[in-house]
Amino acid sequence: MYDLTGFQRDLLYVIAGEEEPHGLAIKEELEQYYEKEIHHGRLYPNLDTLVDKGLVEKGSRDRRTNFYTLTRRGRRELEARREWEAQYVDL
Repeated sequence: MYDLTGFQRDLLYVIAGEEEPHGLAIKEELEQYYEKEIHHGRLYPNLDTLVDKGLVEKGSRDRRTNFYTLTRRGRRELEARREWEAQYVDL
């Protein structure tokens, strides 16, 4: 997790919070959070990086639509991150 960008971590959080979200659903969720447009040229290369790192799996619904899920490793990494954050942030 330490080598991910903040945007990549946000992608993991969105994927974890949805059931097999497709790219457009992830994009729309992040646009609401960031309050600005997320371009495809930013979104999909970062999703591919997460797939390459073994944190996310990419599946196919049809010929045009992919969906994303966290791998077991991705879930462990998110849990470890949240535990680390909890040491410093008490809300």
